[in-house]
Amino acid sequence: MSETSADAQPAYDAPLITPEEAAARFANGAVVIDVRSDAGRAQDGTIPGSIRADRNALDAQFLLDSPEKLAEITEWDQDIVIVCGSIRGSGPVAEQLRQKGFTNVAHVEGGFPAWRDAGAPSER
Repeated sequence: MSETSADAQPAYDAPLITPEEAAARFANGAVVIDVRSDAGRAQDGTIPGSIRADRNALDAQFLLDSPEKLAEITEWDQDIVIVCGSIRGSGPVAEQLRQKGFTNVAHVEGGFPAWRDAGAPSER
Protein backbone atom coordinates (compact mmCIF):
# COMPACT_ATOMS: atom_id res chain seq x y z
CA MET A 1 0.00 0.00 0.00
CA SER A 2 1.21 3.49 -0.76
CA GLU A 3 -0.10 6.93 0.04
CA THR A 4 0.73 10.16 -1.76
CA SER A 5 -0.06 12.69 0.98
CA ALA A 6 -1.64 12.95 4.39
CA ASP A 7 -4.96 14.06 2.85
CA ALA A 8 -5.04 11.53 0.01
CA GLN A 9 -6.95 8.29 0.17
CA PRO A 10 -4.68 5.27 0.41
CA ALA A 11 -3.65 3.62 -2.83
CA TYR A 12 -3.73 -0.18 -2.75
CA ASP A 13 -2.01 -2.56 -5.14
CA ALA A 14 -5.28 -4.46 -5.56
CA PRO A 15 -7.10 -3.06 -8.60
CA LEU A 16 -9.77 -0.45 -7.95
CA ILE A 17 -12.63 -0.90 -10.42
CA THR A 18 -15.74 1.12 -11.21
CA PRO A 19 -19.12 -0.03 -9.93
CA GLU A 20 -20.14 -0.71 -13.54
CA GLU A 21 -17.12 -2.97 -14.08
CA ALA A 22 -17.80 -4.71 -10.77
CA ALA A 23 -21.43 -5.34 -11.75
CA ALA A 24 -20.34 -6.71 -15.14
CA ARG A 25 -17.85 -9.05 -13.45
CA PHE A 26 -20.58 -10.15 -11.02
CA ALA A 27 -22.92 -10.86 -13.94
CA ASN A 28 -20.14 -12.97 -15.48
CA GLY A 29 -19.66 -15.09 -12.37
CA ALA A 30 -17.38 -13.12 -10.06
CA VAL A 31 -17.90 -13.68 -6.37
CA VAL A 32 -18.85 -10.40 -4.69
CA ILE A 33 -17.72 -10.28 -1.07
CA ASP A 34 -19.41 -7.68 1.12
CA VAL A 35 -17.28 -6.82 4.14
CA ARG A 36 -19.58 -4.18 5.61
CA SER A 37 -20.96 -4.69 9.08
CA ASP A 38 -24.39 -6.22 9.56
CA ALA A 39 -25.58 -2.79 10.76
CA GLY A 40 -24.24 -1.12 7.61
CA ARG A 41 -25.96 -3.68 5.41
CA ALA A 42 -29.22 -3.29 7.33
CA GLN A 43 -29.06 0.50 7.04
CA ASP A 44 -27.92 0.86 3.42
CA GLY A 45 -29.03 -2.33 1.69
CA THR A 46 -27.44 -5.43 0.25
CA ILE A 47 -26.24 -6.88 -3.02
CA PRO A 48 -28.38 -9.91 -3.87
CA GLY A 49 -26.15 -12.94 -4.30
CA SER A 50 -23.16 -11.37 -2.55
CA ILE A 51 -21.34 -13.16 0.24
CA ARG A 52 -20.98 -11.59 3.70
CA ALA A 53 -17.46 -11.98 5.04
CA ASP A 54 -15.83 -10.90 8.26
CA ARG A 55 -12.75 -8.78 7.58
CA ASN A 56 -11.30 -10.08 10.86
CA ALA A 57 -11.56 -13.74 9.83
CA LEU A 58 -9.99 -13.76 6.37
CA ASP A 59 -7.73 -16.77 6.97
CA ALA A 60 -10.61 -18.89 8.22
CA GLN A 61 -13.03 -17.80 5.51
CA PHE A 62 -10.73 -17.72 2.47
CA LEU A 63 -7.75 -20.03 2.78
CA LEU A 64 -8.55 -23.05 0.64
CA ASP A 65 -7.50 -25.58 3.29
CA SER A 66 -9.52 -23.97 6.10
CA PRO A 67 -12.42 -26.06 7.44
CA GLU A 68 -14.35 -22.78 7.90
CA LYS A 69 -13.75 -21.58 4.33
CA LEU A 70 -16.65 -19.96 2.53
CA ALA A 71 -18.11 -22.57 0.16
CA GLU A 72 -18.05 -20.08 -2.74
CA ILE A 73 -14.26 -19.67 -2.54
CA THR A 74 -12.78 -22.45 -4.65
CA GLU A 75 -9.65 -21.28 -6.50
CA TRP A 76 -6.66 -18.97 -6.04
CA ASP A 77 -7.39 -17.31 -9.41
CA GLN A 78 -11.12 -16.95 -8.84
CA ASP A 79 -12.66 -13.61 -9.83
CA ILE A 80 -13.37 -11.87 -6.50
CA VAL A 81 -14.77 -8.36 -6.02
CA ILE A 82 -14.67 -6.78 -2.56
CA VAL A 83 -17.33 -4.24 -1.55
CA CYS A 84 -17.45 -2.13 1.60
CA GLY A 85 -18.85 1.29 2.45
CA SER A 86 -15.72 2.87 0.93
CA ILE A 87 -12.29 1.89 -0.38
CA ARG A 88 -10.90 2.43 3.12
CA GLY A 89 -12.74 -0.75 4.07
CA SER A 90 -12.47 -2.77 0.86
CA GLY A 91 -8.88 -1.85 -0.04
CA PRO A 92 -7.21 -3.48 2.97
CA VAL A 93 -9.28 -6.66 2.54
CA ALA A 94 -8.49 -6.90 -1.19
CA GLU A 95 -4.83 -6.27 -0.41
CA GLN A 96 -4.74 -8.98 2.28
CA LEU A 97 -6.36 -11.52 -0.05
CA ARG A 98 -3.77 -10.75 -2.73
CA GLN A 99 -1.00 -11.22 -0.14
CA LYS A 100 -2.53 -14.59 0.81
CA GLY A 101 -2.24 -15.73 -2.82
CA PHE A 102 -5.48 -14.78 -4.55
CA THR A 103 -4.56 -13.42 -7.98
CA ASN A 104 -7.82 -11.95 -9.30
CA VAL A 105 -9.11 -9.68 -6.52
CA ALA A 106 -10.40 -6.14 -7.04
CA HIS A 107 -12.36 -3.65 -4.96
CA VAL A 108 -15.05 -1.15 -5.90
CA GLU A 109 -14.40 2.56 -6.25
CA GLY A 110 -16.90 4.39 -4.04
CA GLY A 111 -17.97 1.20 -2.27
CA PHE A 112 -21.58 0.12 -1.87
CA PRO A 113 -23.01 3.65 -2.24
CA ALA A 114 -21.42 3.97 -5.70
CA TRP A 115 -22.52 0.42 -6.59
CA ARG A 116 -26.13 1.28 -5.69
CA ASP A 117 -25.99 4.71 -7.38
CA ALA A 118 -24.69 3.11 -10.58
CA GLY A 119 -27.85 0.99 -10.75
CA ALA A 120 -26.05 -2.26 -10.01
CA PRO A 121 -28.18 -4.93 -8.30
CA SER A 122 -29.08 -3.96 -4.75
CA GLU A 123 -31.99 -4.24 -2.38
CA ARG A 124 -33.08 -2.82 0.95
